[in-house]
Order: sequence, then C-alpha cells, then structure tokens
Amino acid sequence: MNLNNNEMDLEKTNSESIAISTFEETRIEDGFFVLTHKNENDSLEILEREIDSSYIQFHFCTKGKAAFKFNQGNYTLNIDEETSLLLYNPERDLPIHLEIQPHSWLVSLVISIKKFHGLFSEDANYVTFLTDDNRDKKYYKDGKISPSMAVVLNQLISFNLNNSIKPLYFKGKAYELLSLFFNRSEDADIEQCPFLVDEVNVAKLKKAKDIIIANMAEPPTLQELADEIGLSLKKLKEGFKQIYGDSVFSFLFDYKMEVARKLLESGDYNVNEVGLKVGYSTGSHFIAAFKKKFGTTPKKYIMGSS
Repeated sequence: MNLNNNEMDLEKTNSESIAISTFEETRIEDGFFVLTHKNENDSLEILEREIDSSYIQFHFCTKGKAAFKFNQGNYTLNIDEETSLLLYNPERDLPIHLEIQPHSWLVSLVISIKKFHGLFSEDANYVTFLTDDNRDKKYYKDGKISPSMAVVLNQLISFNLNNSIKPLYFKGKAYELLSLFFNRSEDADIEQCPFLVDEVNVAKLKKAKDIIIANMAEPPTLQELADEIGLSLKKLKEGFKQIYGDSVFSFLFDYKMEVARKLLESGDYNVNEVGLKVGYSTGSHFIAAFKKKFGTTPKKYIMGSS
C-alpha cells in the first residue's frame, strides 16, 4: 500500500501546546488488551506504548483525528474521525507514538498474532493478510467505521459501569468489535434497535451528544434536544443509551464532573468558579455533585492532587 507523506502530514502544532499523556489500558487476557483515550483538551497530546512485532494493532478514531509516527517521525499514518487503521509488521516492532488532536477519541485493540490466528483457525484464508502469501508480510489497511462498530466503540470509550465488571465487559465488546470488523455479511450495519440501522440516525445521536457538551452549563431539555436533532423523544432516549451506554443526563453529569476535575487541577479557578463553569449556580450543589462522583469534596481533591 503506497502512502504519500505529503497527504498525511497533520498541521504543525507549536511545541508549547503539546502535552504528554497516557492510554487507559484494559487487559482482556494474555496477548490481548484494549487502549482507550479521550483528548478533551485544547492542545495536541502525545501518547506512547511499546508494541513488539508479535502483535496486530486495530485502531479506531471515533471523534477528531490523530497521526501515528514511525521511524523517528519520518513516516506518518493519519487516522480521521469514523475511520479505522489496521497495522501489522512481523519483521519489526511497531511501537505506538500517537499525536492526537484536541477533542479527539481513540480506541485500540492490540492482539498477538498467535491468539489472532486461533480466532480464524478454521477459515484463515477469509482474513486476507492471514493467507499463505501474506501471513509473513507487513500489512496496513484503513477503512470506515460502520454504525454497528460505532455503537460498540462508544460503549467502550464511555464505559461507566461498576469497575469490577470492566474486564468482562471489555472482553465481550472487544470480541464483538473484531467480529464486526471482519463481517462479510451485507447486513453488517443492522443494529438490534431498528432505528439505528442507518448512519443518519447514528449521526443525529452524535449531534445530540455534541449539543449537550457544548451547552453543558445550560443544557436543553430532552424534548428540546429531540426536536433539534429530528428524532422522537423515545428514539433519543433509547438510541443515546444504546450508543453511549447511559442516559443523556447521566452521560452529561459524568462529562461535567470530568471537566470540573481538570479545571480544579489546573489551579486557575476556585471551587465556586468551577461550579459555575459546569452549570451549578450554588457552590453547595456543585460540592454535593462532585462528592457524589469522586467520593471527596473539591477542596480535599485539590489538596490531595497538589
């Protein structure tokens, strides 16, 4: 696959606006793990993870865009919103050096070639890079994220269930995602919920998420939101939960608390100012909400993180 470096270079970013960050890593089993990251900041972030040549990498960008840098930055592979990138090179390690743009989300599956072969042992020729001709060659493939894959990806990156079930939940979703990635059926995009069949309705639900985030201090009512995106109230509620794993306002609450946490950590605002920024008119209401989410008050959190 020939790639034009000039076409794939991201816009240059000033070094002072770059932050070093880390993936959230969830182990599925030996030789298989999931990496997730949300860059909710206004600056570019760099993430790194050592990956040796015995692993296949599946990367999915659900929001924004990012770039993988290889060979000391001499080679770049872009990944844009709603696209996937498969990387495999048995001849050399492919460590992750990722430059992820502001307000971008990424999910990655990393699985050993041995374990991956085992998944397709009865029909290995179905997966093109496992054929006898290709299994020892490097392989790069980009593609579009289907609506069915988008549902699973958003459930992974927006996980907010009890942490005790996270490994089990991620295991099920990771295998589901691989199944959808290699699905040959013409019905690959059909969802369990009939109104999620087409990409238009999935796009409407993504728009709903963007609207409440942009207006988190004064969000619209559910009916106003449904009217704005052009879905019924029932379809908004059911579809949002299907894609993001939670109700609209539970999702927004978690988002607001995460924003509040980062604002407190910045040291640029006091507790009341942070509360106002995320939509709480009184300090006491914000403190109660923060304690519900994080188990401690904003003041104690600041003291503990300083």
